[in-house]
Order: sequence, then C-alpha cells, then structure tokens
Amino acid sequence: MARKILGVLLALLFLFAGVPKLLGTAQMVEAFQQMGYSQTFRVLVGLAEVTGAVALLVPRVALYGAVLLIGVMLGAVWTLLTIGQSVIPPVVIGVLLVALVVPHSRAPAATAGSRDEP
Repeated sequence: MARKILGVLLALLFLFAGVPKLLGTAQMVEAFQQMGYSQTFRVLVGLAEVTGAVALLVPRVALYGAVLLIGVMLGAVWTLLTIGQSVIPPVVIGVLLVALVVPHSRAPAATAGSRDEP
C-alpha cells in the first residue's frame, strides 16, 4: 500500500513539473534559456516527465515509467552540478523512484510459490 501511495505522489509531482514545460510557461522558457538548453529540449523533458508520471499510475508499465524518470533526474543532477546549484532535490526524488523500482525487480524471485502480495 505504501508503494502505491508513493507512486501516486511521485506521479503528481512529475505531472506538476512536466505540464508547465509542455505549456511553455514563461518561467519554464526562461529557466531552460538560463541553463543553456533549447526550447525543444524543454518540450522533450516535459514529455518524459508527463509520460513517466502517467506510467507510474499503470501497474503494468510503472517500472518503465520509474526508469524513465530516474533518467530525467540524473539529467537534472548533471545540469544542477554544471550550473553550481544544489542537487539535493533531484537526488531525493531519484532515491524515491529507485525505492519503487527495486521491489519490482525483486518481486518475481521473492514471491515465487507464494500467494501473498509483497
């Protein structure tokens, strides 16, 4: 149950982060310009965030969504390191995403022969 709640919260977080990028709000346009990225890249990041967020809500593809979003967070860490800002927020979010992924990768072996859900 806690994993489902974490998945929903992370999905909401990435929806709230991705939609403004897709809409091209002034704040997002300016932020990507200041970081030296193109507006096409802003849209791609927004698409990745929204796609990953929706995927987190669909159990059959949640693992893929988490992996996609981990990639986005690694990119965020790299960007923040290169511009000299704190990397703590994307690292924390990345760790939470990994917490979603690890149980998926271990579930078949751990539950083989068991009727209980992890």
